[in-house]
Formats: sequence, structure tokens, C-alpha cells
Amino acid sequence: MTQINHNPSYHRIAAAALAVAALGATLSACAPLVVGGAAVTALVAVDRRTSGAQLDDQGIELRASNRLKDELGDAHARYNLSSYNRRVLITGEASSEAVKTKVTQMVSGVENVREVINELGVTNSPSLKERASDTLITGRVKASLVDAKDLSASAFKVVTERGTVYLMGRVTQREADRATDIARNTQNVSRVVRVFEIISEQELASIGAAKQQPAPANPAK
Repeated sequence: MTQINHNPSYHRIAAAALAVAALGATLSACAPLVVGGAAVTALVAVDRRTSGAQLDDQGIELRASNRLKDELGDAHARYNLSSYNRRVLITGEASSEAVKTKVTQMVSGVENVREVINELGVTNSPSLKERASDTLITGRVKASLVDAKDLSASAFKVVTERGTVYLMGRVTQREADRATDIARNTQNVSRVVRVFEIISEQELASIGAAKQQPAPANPAK
């Protein structure tokens, strides 16, 4: 794949990648959204999911991970779970097709899950070098999304596994195509898989208008 340098300043890319990667790690953690202050409120406000969907996604990831750990352990699969608007992407590796199928069944049975996209590979786990490369790719893609003035980087969730970049989010067709092009032209990306929920421009405008509505005042005590 042709490698394209999207930014003339290497140091700015590195700094942005590290910062966004750290933010992504924070957002994927399973701490409740209600814990925190203005920073958490701001993150909820820019997310295109409802606050209920965001809480459901965190609960889904926690419950599904615990279920897989309790019933499968670490011997048969290495899995990463990413839930977005109650759609769960599973990446990693399984020891067999039977285990892969079982993982799908188990995650599908978790409360509030409406769809499972199982991208487990029946192969050996990646080396530490390969995992580090995946982490760097994710940071580069996120940094490029931040740099793109015609996109809202907060609308995208980026997961990388064995050089394959998975893109999630509630986005318009234009945004989906633009983000896909950015990911495909990122260094060391071998494949891009779109796990988008496509919305219309009208729906996007409605979401933006709803997010801008002031919160209701607390009733007098």
C-alpha cells in the first residue's frame, strides 16, 4: 500500500497520536460516565450516542468481558471488545472456529447487545512488536482524524488488530468515505473494515441541535 505522509511535522503527529491514543484508552475503559466532572460531561456532550447508549456500551463491554473470562479464560482466545451504540466488535484471536462461534453466542446473550461483529482470527496471538505497531497505527489514524478539518474526530472509534483498522461510529456517508480514505493511506495499514452506522445529513443536524440544547435547571430545594 502506498504510504502517504499527511503532516509535514513529525513531532506534531507524534504528540497528537500519543494524546489521542491516551484519550481513546480513557474512553474505552469501563469506569462509569457519572464519575468525574466537567471533562466527562464534555465528552458525553460531543459524543453522537445518547448518554444512555454510552452507559450501555460501557456496561456491555464489562459484562461481556467478565462472561468470556469466567467461561473461556485465557487459554482459548485473546479478545478485545468494543461496543458502540450497542453493536459489539470483537477482535483478537481464537484457538478454533468452534471457540469463535461460542464467543459470538456468549456476547450476543449479554443484556442490551443488538448486534455482534466477530472479527476474531483463528490464528496465533501477535507478538509484542505487532501489538506495538497496532497501537501506533491507531494513534496515527486518530491524529489524522483530528487534523481533518472537515471531520469531527470524536465521532469515530478506531481499533487496530494485526494491521487491520476497524472504524466505528454514527456518521454520514461522506464522513465514512473520508475517514476510510484517511485510514487506508495511513502508514502500515493493510486493510480497513467499516463498522459504521450510517446516518443522513438531516439526522446529523438533529443530533447537533439536540446536543446544543441547554440542560434543564435543577428544581429548587
